[in-house]
Amino acid sequence: MLALLGFLLGLAVGSFLNVVIYRLPRGQSVVRPPSHCPACGARLGPSELVPVVSYLVQGGRCRHCGARISPRYPLVELLTGGLFAAAALLRPVLWPDLVFLWAFLALLVALAFIDADTYLLPDSLTYGGLALGLAAGALGMHGGLVPALRDALLAAGLMVLVGGYGNLVLRRLRDGRPSWPVGFHQVYLAALAGALLGPLGGIALGLLNWALNWATRRGWNLPEPVSLLLLPLAAVLHPAGPLAAGEGALVAAGALALLGGLYWAFLPEPEEDDDEPVALGFGDVKLAGMLGAWASFPAFLVGLFVAVLAGAVLGLLFRRRKLPFGPYLALGGAVAVFFGDAIWRAYLASLGW
Repeated sequence: MLALLGFLLGLAVGSFLNVVIYRLPRGQSVVRPPSHCPACGARLGPSELVPVVSYLVQGGRCRHCGARISPRYPLVELLTGGLFAAAALLRPVLWPDLVFLWAFLALLVALAFIDADTYLLPDSLTYGGLALGLAAGALGMHGGLVPALRDALLAAGLMVLVGGYGNLVLRRLRDGRPSWPVGFHQVYLAALAGALLGPLGGIALGLLNWALNWATRRGWNLPEPVSLLLLPLAAVLHPAGPLAAGEGALVAAGALALLGGLYWAFLPEPEEDDDEPVALGFGDVKLAGMLGAWASFPAFLVGLFVAVLAGAVLGLLFRRRKLPFGPYLALGGAVAVFFGDAIWRAYLASLGW
């Protein structure tokens, strides 16, 4: 019964997600005007808004003008309903945690389809999902608020550093274009300092650099090749070992990345240099932070592996249709939340650990 309830609720939520997927990237309100046909503008009545059923009854066309309705609308509804039902079957006793999981899955569906359409991951959804995950942690999920925050920073830090090293290779070790007052230079400086001084020291130095740039109206930036190439050396030479240094670097980098992203979310985006190659979009970093708030860091690593594997396989199968990394990362996030810890334990057991 709970799975059936989840499926029906998911169909209704999926219908609303179709509105979010279409309107949010266009800067339109998701509540006004009421649902209408994009082709003729006719307002849709209740009989035209029944998930899946209305599409089938109308033959996939608008009842008013006959325009074709994309089959993706019922697909999103069925996908959301299936995910909600699966969550109810996999986590049937975790009420009211199940409500949080349903919200998490709805966000993943919206983010995946928006990114597939626009190559953008809206800050309102990624940071909203991060905040919701931290709230769930504060209510007892994920082991508590502190573990949820730690894993969110670790996940975001890993993604931003992977992107940083990828950019370094694409630019042939040249420094990137700095952003004032905060950008990747401060993130990588925080990572280097975090490896040497611990996460709090790295965060403090990154924020200090940010404040110095703001106060002097100048950019005091350690070149990216210097900070990124010194980071492995700092990890090897750390007295507590590479794991402690790595954790400090990832947490500090994740904190500066998410704080800097939040800063830019409320300001006009700086003009981008189209000639500067980018290995990984910054929206993926924010999505990784969101996923880390919902899954443990080892589970996130499992999800990241699934995302990379899915991207490689589907990329070979559908070479003409290029997809950004967001949909694959959303798929990996769902796997991480439900199966990541079990897969990680099985993997360690196979190694005899």
